[in-house]
Amino acid sequence: MTQDRASDIAPSTRLYERIRLDSLTGLLPLVLLLSVWQLIGDPESPFFPAPSSWWPALFTLGQGDKIIPAILDTVRTFGLGLLGATILGVALGLSIGVSRTFGRAVGPTFEFARALPPAAIVPVATLLLGFDETMKIVVVVLAALWPILLNTSSGVQELNPVLLDTARSLRLSTTRTLFGVLLPSVMPAIVLGVRVATPIALVITLLVEYLTAVNGVGALVGEAQRTFQPARVYALIAIAGLLSLVVNSGVRFVENAVQRRRVGDQ
Repeated sequence: MTQDRASDIAPSTRLYERIRLDSLTGLLPLVLLLSVWQLIGDPESPFFPAPSSWWPALFTLGQGDKIIPAILDTVRTFGLGLLGATILGVALGLSIGVSRTFGRAVGPTFEFARALPPAAIVPVATLLLGFDETMKIVVVVLAALWPILLNTSSGVQELNPVLLDTARSLRLSTTRTLFGVLLPSVMPAIVLGVRVATPIALVITLLVEYLTAVNGVGALVGEAQRTFQPARVYALIAIAGLLSLVVNSGVRFVENAVQRRRVGDQ
């Protein structure tokens, strides 16, 4: 039995290693592009300064004690926004998946809210909440909520009805049914929803900071653009790209860990 379990886990481990290798290989076009840009670029160009000029501009920004606090602000907003979207999305998704009546009641409202572009939510959020961290988090939650909600509700609706019937037959409490049956069964769908919502949350975080000039990397991008500092703009965009790469790698690691655990439990 132990050998069977090990043989099941081994292919999953190889798959994870292959995904990591593919991720590194996927960076080669970017490295090639930056290399060509460096060779033909002009450090004094007002539109496309060479990459070697980005980092001195970023160092100057760091000397002003702006870059580290801005990165921390962006990461905090992104993290809290994604966490809030996950909690709310899972709760609503489970409710919609379990109760068709509830799903029909809130369906039109959710479809209307899902169609609203995040940029249109920003003015309303600033009017109601002001220019602060709470406003940013609320906008991120409203934008990143939907993939998690939809994947969770679909995961519940696709479950084998025998699972819930068995829980009722065993007279399991609502709490035990939720944490012992529903959540473990739909966890892959939830993780997939979080993976889809992650880049949305990061992009919306940067967008809100850019539009409102509230502390963060996006606000620094807007400031550098308004003061005509293209090298600094590209440096900050590179930082945003690195944040996206790190976050995406973390989510894929969690997704593969969930898959390996499910394989090990079977």
